[in-house]
Order: sequence, then structure tokens, then C-alpha cells
Amino acid sequence: MESTQYVLAIDLGTSGPKVALVSKRGEIVGGSTESVDLLLSEGGGAEQDPWEWWTAIVAAVRSTLEEVSGATIRAVSVTTQWSGTVAVNSQGEPIGNAIIWMDSRGARYLGEVTAPGKIKVQGYDPRRARRWVSLTGGAPSGAGKDPIAHILYLRNERPDVYSAAANFLEPKDYINLRLTGIARATYDSIALHWLTDNRDPDDVHYDDDLLAYAGLDRSQLPELCHATDIIGNVTPMVAAELGIPEGTPVIGGTPDMHSAGIGAGTIRDHAAHLYIGTSSWLSCHVPYKKTDLIHSIASLPAAVPGQWIVANEQETAGKAVDWFANILYPDRPLDDDLYAELTAMAAAIPPGSNGVIFTPWLYGERTPVEDANLRAGFFNQSLETGRPEMVRAVLEGVAYNTRWLLETVERFTKRRLDHIPMVGGGAQSELWAQIHADVLNRVIIRRKDPIWVNVRGAGMLAHATLGTVSWADIEACIPTASTHEPNAANRIVYDDGYATFRRIHKANRGIYRRLNG
Repeated sequence: MESTQYVLAIDLGTSGPKVALVSKRGEIVGGSTESVDLLLSEGGGAEQDPWEWWTAIVAAVRSTLEEVSGATIRAVSVTTQWSGTVAVNSQGEPIGNAIIWMDSRGARYLGEVTAPGKIKVQGYDPRRARRWVSLTGGAPSGAGKDPIAHILYLRNERPDVYSAAANFLEPKDYINLRLTGIARATYDSIALHWLTDNRDPDDVHYDDDLLAYAGLDRSQLPELCHATDIIGNVTPMVAAELGIPEGTPVIGGTPDMHSAGIGAGTIRDHAAHLYIGTSSWLSCHVPYKKTDLIHSIASLPAAVPGQWIVANEQETAGKAVDWFANILYPDRPLDDDLYAELTAMAAAIPPGSNGVIFTPWLYGERTPVEDANLRAGFFNQSLETGRPEMVRAVLEGVAYNTRWLLETVERFTKRRLDHIPMVGGGAQSELWAQIHADVLNRVIIRRKDPIWVNVRGAGMLAHATLGTVSWADIEACIPTASTHEPNAANRIVYDDGYATFRRIHKANRGIYRRLNG
């Protein structure tokens, strides 16, 4: 009976939900995926329909449970995309679309919060900046992609939504509200609102001064708890809708970056993981609170008790591959066959893509440089350049940007990070894993079932909460698919390519500012 007891893990990504049952040994049982639409609009708008999220989650849960019989579900654990905003009314129903992590429309209103007076240093009132950094570890991003900017956008441009909102919730916390009827945010999910005192990662609370800076009403923000707390039980109506037992406990859960770290087995301090999905990040847990304002990087509360997490994120990674695939083959679906074809093209081209370099800034960039005006591009094409060179250049361009992330995180942690697990959809590609190993000059460990890393992380978080597994034992539960050593023969090519990549950024950032600012 012990082996049939599972956590129902729900991972709501930008492309849609993944759902599976997770055993205490980290096994993924069953499993189903659904897709949802991404609604982009002029001026930096990026939204999704919360009703569509829920419909897709219900379908994925029911499909998963049909695959597995005799399973005992001990808890539900949710992980989702981070840095989004769902306005809900007093009945817990969404008011319009969710504003997601890609949306930058609130940037124009940040000045009233970050620098309302005449004295400014890089866009911030020095006194406010000091308090933000001392309490939260960071400050509202000028790119306007944090929830505080989303809320300011609603207040200024959708006042009907703002005034009707009983709560502004992160996507994870909205899904938990649907499950339990209880509005809660976790210490980790609330962090990018920049409204909380994070000096103790196990005792996070709102700060009155920070709320006053933003001019936000505390009553419109949820109560806080730890990711490992049980926030409530699945309601009878939802239990019937999903097909699970009434009263099943719901764990606080965690955002995708945090669950990926758990699912990759990187629980120990300074054990880094690389996630390649729609976006990508390089992240690790650290035992200290620290901030690097220049590179927009800070320690924030982790889902693992007593720890902080630090990360550097690039906005478009796997999405760059999808974007180029759609240009090359607009009538073909983005499926395994197409990805295999693109991989074969890239594998036929030598490292360095015959001199072609791609910059992956399709939607601006957040870290290690915060610049919403940056854009993607191919450089150094010739009449001999074909599709294969350009496909490989996209893979290498994402890896070059990852090297930039790695250098920044290593400066932050003051140590070399190596033997890095690679997870997410991009980790399905052995070629891309090897390219990262060569570009980063680090050993890359490709985890098994990498697209289920967030599901596994959410499940193992719940098992640790329930006491069925210890945090220290989680790493041993995570299977490895392949290990990729750096190829010394490619060192000169990729060192030169990376140096050129950085020079391209430096030479063109002013042009991007004039074109897109």
C-alpha cells in the first residue's frame, strides 16, 4: 500500500498545465498535459485566461487519474509560472484575464513608487532603495514585469478591475484558492511584489512602509504562509470536479523556479540547476541574504525551509526555438518530429555555426542586464548561410546568454558552480546539453524526464512536508539520463563566440533603445 500513496502534483506553465502523481521516490506516474493560449498585445501586454487555466487543469487531472487505478492521493501540491497577477472578486472569481510574467505595461507607472521626488539614483529614491534592499533583498524592476507593476497598471488603466478586486494573487495562489476557497500566498511566491520583510525566510510579513510606497491597500493582498504549510483542504465541489477525495489537503506549494530546484535534486547550498523552458534560468540555494543591484540578482525566500534562492533568468530560451521553427515551417505543429528534424540540422553544422551568431532577446531581457528594449537578431550571415546554421546559432545563442547568467551567479556566490543538472523541455535535447557543456565549460547533467521537473519538485515538496521523505534524501531520488563533459576541442570557438556575443550587445544596445524605447 505504501507504494500506491502519491501526491497529485499540478504544474501550470505558460504553455499550459502538466499533471502527474508523484511517489515518495520521485517517480512520475500517469501524467497528462493540456495547452492554453498566450494573449500578446501591443505595448508589452501578455495575458492568459484564468478560466482556461482551470478548465485545462481539470482535464489534465481527470486524464491522469484515468491512467492510474488504486492510487491513494495524500495531498495536492501546485507549482506555476511566477510573477503574474490574477485579480479576483470577493467570491474568488477572476476579474478579466491574468497578467503574466512577460507583461511590461506597468513600467510607466513605477516612477511614482520608486522615485516620487526630485532626488533619483538610477531611477530610485535612495532612501526607498535602501529600505527595499534591506528588507526584501531587491526592489521593483524598471522593466515593469513584477506584480507590483501589474497592479499599478490595473489601478491606472483598468480602475474598474482594481476597485473590484478583493485580492491580487500570483497564479499559484489563485489555483490554490480554486482548490480550497482560501486565499493565501507563500513566502516565496509573494517575494516579487517587493512588499515584504524577507530577512527571515521562515517568517516573512508585509511591511507598512513598503505598502505605503506602492500606495497599495493591505486588504487586497492575501495572508502569508510557508510553502510547506497545509493551507486547507479540497472543497467538496472541486473534489467532485477533479475526481479526488473530498478533504484532500493542499500544500502551500511554490513557483516554478523553486520547484525546478527541488525536482532537479539541487537542495544543497550552491548546488545549481539550469532550466530551459519558454524562458530559462540558472539558480541555486544559498544560506544568506544578499543583493547585486547592478545585475538585478538577489537572495529571495526559498520553498526549502531556512534557505534563500538566487537566480538569473533570461526571458526567451526554448521560446526562441519555437519562434524560429514557426518561421521556417509555419504550417507544421511544434511536435517531437519537428524538434528532431531541427536537431539533426543543427548537429550537421560544426560548433560556431560557421560564424553565425544569434542573440535571443525576443522579448527584452531582465537579467543579467535589465533592458526591455533589447531584441533578437542573427549576425554575420552570408550567401552560404542556410537553415542549419541558423538553427544551430539559435541553440548556441541561448547557451551564450546562459554563460552570461552563470558568470553573474558565480560572482554573486563567490564560487565555481559545476556539475549542473539541466532540466525543462530544452533538456530533452542531448545536442543542446552538449552545446551548453561546451559553451559554459561545465559538466552538464541531463536529468531523466526533464519536462516533468516542476511536477516532480512540487510532489517532493509535499512528501517532505508530510514527512514521507527527508529533504536530504531528495537528491538521491532524481534519476540522470546522461552526463555531458565539456569538449576541449571546442573551447577556442566558443570562447570567441561568447566574446563576440557580448560585443554585439554592447555595440547595439543604443540602437535598440532608439528603435524600441
